[in-house]
Amino acid sequence: MDSIKLLTIILTIILGIIFMLLIVLGFVYLSTKMKTQSEKPIPQQGNKPNNKTKKFKEYKTESIMNFMEFDTVVDNMIVQKNGMRYIMVVECQGINYDLMSEVEKNAVEEGFLQFLNTLKYPIQIYTQTRTINLDSSIQAYKEKMKEIQYAYEKQKMTYEEMQRSEKYTQEQLNKAYFELTKQRNLYEYGKDIIYNTEKMSLNKNVLNKKYYVVIPYFVEELEDNNFDKEEQRNMAFSELYTRAQSTIRTLAVCGINGKVMTSNELVELLYMAYNRDEAEIYGIDKALKAGYDELYSTAPDVIEKQIKALDKEIEEEAFEKAKATIVEVKNERQKALQEKKEKKTDLIDEVAQLILQENKGAIGESIAKEAINKIQNQKEKRKGGTKDNVKEQKTRRTRKTKTA
Repeated sequence: MDSIKLLTIILTIILGIIFMLLIVLGFVYLSTKMKTQSEKPIPQQGNKPNNKTKKFKEYKTESIMNFMEFDTVVDNMIVQKNGMRYIMVVECQGINYDLMSEVEKNAVEEGFLQFLNTLKYPIQIYTQTRTINLDSSIQAYKEKMKEIQYAYEKQKMTYEEMQRSEKYTQEQLNKAYFELTKQRNLYEYGKDIIYNTEKMSLNKNVLNKKYYVVIPYFVEELEDNNFDKEEQRNMAFSELYTRAQSTIRTLAVCGINGKVMTSNELVELLYMAYNRDEAEIYGIDKALKAGYDELYSTAPDVIEKQIKALDKEIEEEAFEKAKATIVEVKNERQKALQEKKEKKTDLIDEVAQLILQENKGAIGESIAKEAINKIQNQKEKRKGGTKDNVKEQKTRRTRKTKTA
């Protein structure tokens, strides 16, 4: 009885503990639920709660030309603002003002004042600093050095041949040695130039300044603008060319020479302006040779590609067919030769009979007739022998098959 009472007390305590734990868990659950509800955003009046899924930001690809300040380069002009503005650039050769005398300085200043007074349109003076690129000069020197080296080696061989032959006088040898010395000195001098130029090209602090006068023209300047794009461009070119030539003439008074830049030069100018850091390493000439100008051009037509592929396939198959036909012709000729070899005896008999028939008057008709008959009998015996051989071979084959 005592043990039953003890177990009853223990069970009551356990049930009490479980009940208390359930109350605590319920309290925790209610508190967390109330907390999550309080953190939810309250929707505004008149607006429905947004239950739609979150959308990702969309990016629209655009052409690189939309980020540049020009549309294209055509007819030695830069086109801007969808053909509403045209620009022509005059490249000027700088002068060293500090090394001039006072008289020369006054002349330059007066000429520049005259240039400013004659202006009736806006201009912009643009200066571009470039690192001197000596790669093209080095390549030109190396190509020339190949010719000098060839001439030097040729003269050296000529002089050595003259020494070995002992047919030339001392005066002729001295003259040839003088030419050899001159070629050797020229060759060594050329190598020194290439070495010094390559060494100079490693110095990135060697800079060159270029000066430009930018002349704009606005289509709005036309009084009656009832022209199409082609006509507007032609009129802009005429007006800009006149302005550029006037600018060049007035700058010549200051001792400054200028010229109108071509379309290729304008492209190089823009390339240097937009790629200042990369242009020192990767110039526009290398970019054009690499085909980077094709990045903004349309790809070749698919049909054109298929036509080229078909032409190539036709050419390859035609070559294979021609080669196979040559082999067949060779085999046919070999076969004809073999047949002719096999019929050699019969052909000899036929030719011999013809010779006897044609010369029976000289030989005698009876002798010729007997000879012809004898040839025919030999031919028949030979054919009969071949027939017998064929029959004998057939009988041997049948016997072998029967025994097997």
